[in-house]
Amino acid sequence: MCEKQHDAIVLSNVNVFYSGEKKVKNINLNIEKNKITAFVGPSGCGKSSVLNVINAINCDYQNCTFDGEICIASKTPMKGVRRLNKVQLRRTVGTIFQMPQPFPLSIRKNIEFPLKHHGIGDKHVRYQKMQTALEKVGLWNDVKSRLDDSALALSGGQQQRLCIARALALEPEILLLDEPCSALDPYSSKAIEELLIELKKEISIIVVTHNLAQAKRIADNCCVFWTEDEVGYLAERGEAHTLFSAPTTAVSREYLTGLIS
Repeated sequence: MCEKQHDAIVLSNVNVFYSGEKKVKNINLNIEKNKITAFVGPSGCGKSSVLNVINAINCDYQNCTFDGEICIASKTPMKGVRRLNKVQLRRTVGTIFQMPQPFPLSIRKNIEFPLKHHGIGDKHVRYQKMQTALEKVGLWNDVKSRLDDSALALSGGQQQRLCIARALALEPEILLLDEPCSALDPYSSKAIEELLIELKKEISIIVVTHNLAQAKRIADNCCVFWTEDEVGYLAERGEAHTLFSAPTTAVSREYLTGLIS
């Protein structure tokens, strides 16, 4: 179990491998409950790899494995991929990707499908969960009269909010977002940022972002990733306002001030 009640996730000595080759090394990190934690750093430094082993996304393909230990909330610690109950894991941990990924189905079925998959057979319960999730993301009033229209007809920002609603319908404890605003216009990005700030009252959030201004706006805590000999590692972590104003490592200082990228 996680050592401290205020920890949502604890990673201990986690290394990530692709085809047996180490690509991320020695990650020791506590993610606080009901906080937004931003992962920042250049491309290829392991931010998304760490995010995805938490939810075992990479472990389904790309010949990806990890060692060390990942503890999620009150669940049994995970040591490598063999001990994972992925159905329960992905109900506990929702994941949002860089590009909106609505199913090529109706708006209604986008949210009903995962609910059915996780054993919620009562259609009235599914409808209520769908409405609640869409209300949380500020989409209900926009779509309540056209729930049977294709989700692909929504705008990019609406599609991303629908994907967040789809994850929230399962009532996860943790939400992982991999550059959720990079494909969106500034107005839609602002809506997503405001949504995440509101959602942290209920769940714990990790956001991977290349947008340092965004991380500064929304994050409570920040982790700076870097590479050494093509292997990613955690260079520094701390409260976001402290890290941005007074980073303690040369890498963090130069990256956060724009001297290197």
